[in-house]
Amino acid sequence: MITETIKLWDESSYKDTGNTHFKPTLDTYILGGDKKRGAVLICPGGGYNFTSPREAEPIALQFNAASYDAFVLNYSVNPNLHPKPILDLSKAMNIIRENADKWNIDNNKIAVCGFSAGGHLAASLGVHWDKSYLNGTPKMNKPNALILGYPVITSGDYAHRGSFNCLLGKNPGESVLLDMSLEKHVSSITPPTFLWHTSNDGSVPVENTLLFANALSENKIPFELHIYPDGPHGLSLANEETEENGMGVFPHVATWMQLCIQWLNLLFSL
Repeated sequence: MITETIKLWDESSYKDTGNTHFKPTLDTYILGGDKKRGAVLICPGGGYNFTSPREAEPIALQFNAASYDAFVLNYSVNPNLHPKPILDLSKAMNIIRENADKWNIDNNKIAVCGFSAGGHLAASLGVHWDKSYLNGTPKMNKPNALILGYPVITSGDYAHRGSFNCLLGKNPGESVLLDMSLEKHVSSITPPTFLWHTSNDGSVPVENTLLFANALSENKIPFELHIYPDGPHGLSLANEETEENGMGVFPHVATWMQLCIQWLNLLFSL
């Protein structure tokens, strides 16, 4: 396996990107060998205030076990504000595609997976990948699929305000709030999406996922949606491996990973 930590930006770039408090990195979990594989780029959650290790390497290893290469993005968080996190994610996608031949990755089979605020980041690239401010080569940064676990989506009535405060500052303008209310920007160029949430999530209301799923449906974008009846926010794999602070183990919710891999295999015709 090829495991390394890649700096997203060279030192001269940090002044331009504004990453003065944190230098984002990309951790690789590349299986190697002669087989050309799909890949999953993972954005851990953390309310745009930190990135959770529970939603990083444990997730990458599960995708490795399913024969996918995996990457974990340690993206910019508060006090760095929008657009720095999405610039990091767009850059990471470009790095993966630029090195696809070397790493034996199929350029047409790269998913972005995100949890909570990381789900917001993943979905942001899914709906905004073609925006000029990302300065990416056209289609080099577009995910082929999105995987969203209990994602932050809307800046409206069901918003997780803490995430938006960390991403946008405490007094953002209406235009940027609208831009980051992602259910309003789903279109025909949004990738197919796998979504899961628990209906009694006490931190990020399940309506976030439902709003995004409804927008996908309205735009005829293929998606798979799983709403589990019970479980707190931030379950990650929902098993003993990622259990923390008495959060509990939820075997029914833990089925999401197997279902996700089945969906991804079908989508990528593996």
